[in-house]
Amino acid sequence: MQKLIFQILMICPILLFSQSDFEIGKKLFVQGNYASAKPILENVIKETPNHLTALEYLGDIEGNNKSWDKAMEYYGKLIALKPTEANYHYKYGGCLGMKAKESSKFKALGMIDDVKGCFEKAIQLNPNHIEARWALIELYLQLPGIVGGSEKKAQRYANELAKISPVDFYLAKGRIAEYFNRYKEAERNYKLAIEVGGSKTTYQKLANLYKHKMNQPEKAKLLLETYKEKTNP
Repeated sequence: MQKLIFQILMICPILLFSQSDFEIGKKLFVQGNYASAKPILENVIKETPNHLTALEYLGDIEGNNKSWDKAMEYYGKLIALKPTEANYHYKYGGCLGMKAKESSKFKALGMIDDVKGCFEKAIQLNPNHIEARWALIELYLQLPGIVGGSEKKAQRYANELAKISPVDFYLAKGRIAEYFNRYKEAERNYKLAIEVGGSKTTYQKLANLYKHKMNQPEKAKLLLETYKEKTNP
């Protein structure tokens, strides 16, 4: 009995140290201090190779550093460990998409189907996944028509947002209209997004449209002042 108690006492400090190490790394990560968080989280996965949250944080850090291959290595391991988690597929697809964007056109063409597949898988696993739909909207807007770019497909994913998040629905409709230089249509949708959501993002989208696309900087300034007055009465 005494031997068992001794073994437990020997194990507890190790467990407490590991937990403390992760908590420190997590706190630094949440604060945005990625440079300090990275080595601590790397130590965590040396001790616990399948620590899902530590692996995800490290993937996010590498993604923030634009180290797409390193980020995909972490996300790929997460997918292998937990293939039913939609966010892992979404993040892997995002890094693959950024890598494709920075690659030669020929090489990028070979990645497009895999990128789409990751985002579609995320939606399949989580039908309410907003970010994956946004990613597909941008993908279909920016791809040339000859390799699958399509406003119709972008609109399809925007329409799916209507029941999930009305504010994202209007923002997406505005984004598509703005992309195709239909500025009045974009303005109408961004105004609806403001009515529904009223967030800083909704005001900023409309302000940017006024300032950068419709040549109305004063209107943009007035709009942002209105937002400040609403949030800081």
